[in-house]
Amino acid sequence: MAFPSFTSGLWSVSLFTVLMASTTPSLEFDVNPLQPMTSDETVAVGGTVTLTCRVAESDDSSLQWSNTVQQTLYFGAKRALRDSRINLHHSTSTELSITIANVQLSDEGEYTCSIFTMPVLTATATVTVLGVPGQPQITGYEDAIPEGGKVTLTCTSTGSKPPASLRWFKGDLLMQGRPEVVEPEPGTSTYRVTSELSLEVGRDDDNALITCAVDHPSLNPGEKRSEQQLRVLFTPVVDIQPESNLPREGERFYLQCRGNGNPSPQSYAWERKDGEIPSLTKVDGAYLVFEMLNKSDNGVYLCQIDNGVGKSQGEYTLQVQDPTAMSTSSGVDHAVIGGVVAVIVFILLCLLIVLGRYLIRHKGTYLTHEAKGSDDAPDADTAIINAEGGHSGAEDKKEYFI
Repeated sequence: MAFPSFTSGLWSVSLFTVLMASTTPSLEFDVNPLQPMTSDETVAVGGTVTLTCRVAESDDSSLQWSNTVQQTLYFGAKRALRDSRINLHHSTSTELSITIANVQLSDEGEYTCSIFTMPVLTATATVTVLGVPGQPQITGYEDAIPEGGKVTLTCTSTGSKPPASLRWFKGDLLMQGRPEVVEPEPGTSTYRVTSELSLEVGRDDDNALITCAVDHPSLNPGEKRSEQQLRVLFTPVVDIQPESNLPREGERFYLQCRGNGNPSPQSYAWERKDGEIPSLTKVDGAYLVFEMLNKSDNGVYLCQIDNGVGKSQGEYTLQVQDPTAMSTSSGVDHAVIGGVVAVIVFILLCLLIVLGRYLIRHKGTYLTHEAKGSDDAPDADTAIINAEGGHSGAEDKKEYFI
């Protein structure tokens, strides 16, 4: 009967524990201070990763790091595996940190930190190794493309893990390529990524720069890219330019035929519309030279350029100027200017004359008013009285004359 009693006691203790836990929801259990703590790490191929293991307290037990196949790397501060890439970073009674340099894809996996207590406590850290993509390669462009033609470029990047992303640019403009094709590379954990870009080119695409850029967590933006410059073949646009001076009769004059095609113009052909080129005119490649202009040279001249891709034509209307007429016209202009100046001078003189007469008239009136009392006055006193407005004298004078 003692056995059932003992069992009953155990059930009583368990029931008490459950009741306490259910009636005390705020009760927290402390984490074991000897439990190792680690963190996962990510590193690119060729880089260096640091693995750190810590405990909250120390009981003088040693910490140990082991690799993915459970080989001991470090036991405390003591090296356990002869690998020059693995070195001690920091060691105390509560921490053990090691570094792995020149990381390879084979280094990826779970690393274990252990503390040799009773029982042994462990923690794991997962190391993720990124496969760095290689320099992208652009293929599919072999030679210059005729205007209006199409070209398909292929960009390939290898060695990425996880698979890289590829982006296309024409200059600074982001282009839309076809969906990427991702393929595992045999014997490795890396991937081969391929993308295509198809373009219909025009003359504005001549010398355009097409770029394929790789995006990947192991790279900085734009760190790896390849460029391909396009060459587009197109017919020239013809522009006929005269020399700087005006085409005057009896003088030398020339026209220059220009074209901006690709490739450069290979041949020029001059002709005169509705007639033949004058006999005194010389054709010299892109130039049409008039040794001595004549009125009979007037007309429309055509220049045709052939650059091997196509032919284009431009025209120029020549109007020969008569030097005599130009001189007469110049003389007429000078005469008009002289006439205008003469009219202005005449108007100014008239204004001066009118102003002078006005001033003189007002001055005479003043003098006459001052001395009008002296008329018919026998002496000075009488003259003053008459000047001050002696009306009686005026009336007497008026009656005398009547």
